[in-house]
Amino acid sequence: MEPTKTTFHGEAESDYKGRSWMAPPSGMSSVLSLSPTIQEKMDDHKCFVPKKCVHRYTGHNKGVQRIRLFPKTGHLLLSAGLDGKCKVWSVGGVGQRKVMRTYEGHKAAVRDVQFNHDGTRFVSASFDRFLRLWDTESGKVLQTFGNKKVPYCVEFYPKDDNYFVVGCSDNKIVTYDATTGEITQEYNHHLAPINAILFVDDDNGATKMVSSSDDKKILVWEWDIGVPIKYISDPTMHSMPSLAMHPSQQFFVGQSLDNNLVCFQVGQKFKLSKKKKFSGHQVAGYACEPAFSPDGRFLMSGDGKGRIFFWDWKMQKTLQKYKAHDSGPAIACVWHPLEPSVAFTCGWDGVIKMWQ
Repeated sequence: MEPTKTTFHGEAESDYKGRSWMAPPSGMSSVLSLSPTIQEKMDDHKCFVPKKCVHRYTGHNKGVQRIRLFPKTGHLLLSAGLDGKCKVWSVGGVGQRKVMRTYEGHKAAVRDVQFNHDGTRFVSASFDRFLRLWDTESGKVLQTFGNKKVPYCVEFYPKDDNYFVVGCSDNKIVTYDATTGEITQEYNHHLAPINAILFVDDDNGATKMVSSSDDKKILVWEWDIGVPIKYISDPTMHSMPSLAMHPSQQFFVGQSLDNNLVCFQVGQKFKLSKKKKFSGHQVAGYACEPAFSPDGRFLMSGDGKGRIFFWDWKMQKTLQKYKAHDSGPAIACVWHPLEPSVAFTCGWDGVIKMWQ
């Protein structure tokens, strides 16, 4: 096991008022605690396609595989590097955009990272076959998990942060109890490694889990029941290395290796919408992770040539494309939850870019 260490890069871990370096900027926390009507208005805030790159975050020694914004506020950005490190960056105004903390504890590339629902912790999944649960603020490792398999993707169970699921190289999904480190459930019906997992609430408020695998199937599961309730497989379907949920929770898209983003309906049916697809980008061979704007009007994705694309969700037409990353793919992207035209991309050139 690799010894873990963490480095804080900011001026001080708390300010003169004793507030943590992780605290959102003062105006932001008040926005979030306001009555739901304002929150609902913000949910309806119109997004716009970003126009240019406004900042480059550099500091990883190799490519950056995944990026995640801090839940609800998006004032911090978590990155997973192929150099085995995770980093948290500040997203603030000009002059404040810098690395805040580095988390070192893997001896191989980090494949996926995920915050819990309030951002106080995150899980990193690495090719060294271990998962680590970190305290975001202090950088301490709270727990280490592993079942001798490579973890490909990780997601927290939305209703209880003490559980998270991991899609593994041995075709299984396992649920870990974060407090005990025990595996509490196995989902074993895929025939190839698991690429992506999504959670969705159905019409009755019950949580379902959707998984995709190299076996070219999408399976739908009830939480904590190890038998799928639905197989989506279609002769036209290709392998889908990543999935993204539409903010309406009515649809999700899969990044299909035939260079299309394909769409699935959620709900009673769970089926492929054959008419709806997004194309123009070239992703064959890469697990490029797409993202939606918070208002659901736009879909964005990187591609294997380092470009990023923006599509209109309703019309399915390409609105914009930019050259974003050199030497290799633009592997992942995220859209800011509150700023209507701010998005981030990362690539195997080791750079994270902020677009506005």
